[in-house]
Amino acid sequence: MTGRVCVVTGANTGIGAATARTLAARGARVVLACRSEERARPVIDAIRATAGDDRVDFVRLDLGDLADVRRAARELLDRGHPIHVLVNNAGVAGQRGATRDGFELAFGVNHLGHFLWTSLLMDRLRASAPARVVNVSSKSHFDARGIDWDAVRRPTATFTGLREYAVSKLANVLFTAEFARRHRDAGVTAYALHPGVIATDVWRRVPWPARAAIKAFMKSPEQGARTTLYCASDPEVAGESGFYYDDCRRRSPSAVARDPALAAELWRRSAQWTGVA
Repeated sequence: MTGRVCVVTGANTGIGAATARTLAARGARVVLACRSEERARPVIDAIRATAGDDRVDFVRLDLGDLADVRRAARELLDRGHPIHVLVNNAGVAGQRGATRDGFELAFGVNHLGHFLWTSLLMDRLRASAPARVVNVSSKSHFDARGIDWDAVRRPTATFTGLREYAVSKLANVLFTAEFARRHRDAGVTAYALHPGVIATDVWRRVPWPARAAIKAFMKSPEQGARTTLYCASDPEVAGESGFYYDDCRRRSPSAVARDPALAAELWRRSAQWTGVA
């Protein structure tokens, strides 16, 4: 990864932090895109201590606020660096509420914020080709039977928020497939993946005792980063785009996730909601 520039959202903790540290160790320059520089400081300091100051950078990004996504994208682009790998890793799970723009919280952060973020960085990705977009989804997308377009415009309805989380992860897989279809000649490939069930801060607001049951048999963040790193860097998948991966292997996603009409409709609505041309 020497000479490559990799942008990782949610890189202050968990899988994102493990991904950023490993990419930097492999020679990449890593940009941590997180809500708080203070919370990202331990990861920044660790990369600087082992790889050097020129291997890490930071940009403040709140995916739950579309205006802030636009500001962060402008700030990043103004720095003039290429973007060879964009890892859309940040996410929320088991949280209830709505984003600043009124979308269901998991859908708004996990999908819509990343949709806008990726769209705004697309020209730079294309100019940096060959480039990759890696979307961290989840096997929980199998639990989603579809997308209720009205429900994603309202605050979280369920007590645990896990049903809404599944919908947001379905959106990640659909977005990946439609991205590949629309950008097949751009030199930018896209990957969706299940990292495994990982013990990270993403579960911190799931109500007890559901949180304890969910986390009982989870993997470590380092184990969870393996498939992300595979999709971000392995030459074996350089010519693939639009597919779903689990345990560093290409897998078949759910039947709903393979619906091209639903993927196209999600893209159309997401573009409308975010104001992307």
